[in-house]
Amino acid sequence: AFFWLLSLLAASLLWSVAVQLSGREDAALLPLGAAAAVLLQELCRFACFKMFKKADEGLATLSEDGRSPISLRRMAYVSGLSFGIISGVFSITNILAGSAGPGTVGIHGDSPYYFITSAFLTMALVLLHTFWGIIFFDACERRRARGLGLVVGSHLLTSGLTFLNPWYEASLGPIFILTLCTGLWAFKTAGGSFHNILKCLSCKQEPEGQAMLYSALQVPPE
Repeated sequence: AFFWLLSLLAASLLWSVAVQLSGREDAALLPLGAAAAVLLQELCRFACFKMFKKADEGLATLSEDGRSPISLRRMAYVSGLSFGIISGVFSITNILAGSAGPGTVGIHGDSPYYFITSAFLTMALVLLHTFWGIIFFDACERRRARGLGLVVGSHLLTSGLTFLNPWYEASLGPIFILTLCTGLWAFKTAGGSFHNILKCLSCKQEPEGQAMLYSALQVPPE
């Protein structure tokens, strides 16, 4: 979350400098500002990966078996979720403050679904950041430029789709489709499979798994 706040601070400073140099603050600068903010977020995500990588190596040297007690995939999930939560908080705070009144949504012919649409959009962004974190960390670990490019590209696409508001059908629908596709991609990246889902739903455990569980709990099997 701290790294995301750093990207927000850098984007704010960049916006202030751009406004001062251009001498105007109009809608033409908004797409460029949004694109710069996205790139800064991904740059801070990369810095977060480097920090976690160093921490992982340090924990591995301190452990008895030479392995880190925290997996990199778990770090990726936590990092992505933190990015998503802090991003959602900042995107919804002003909207929640405005919902207290005294205005009435839709009184001048605007969409009456502004607040509910904003809530769904915030939920999608939280999930997307979580998925992006998993995919981004894996791509950095395996040095796959295609994965990094797809994460940055989908982030830019999501940010660009928000400019279609208040035409919510054209923005919210594609964003949720992108969220679903990115979630499936992150699930596969994390090692998930349809077979594992069936095993989880059936609540069955193989004998080897039971033996490992007994060993971890230090309970002799019956």
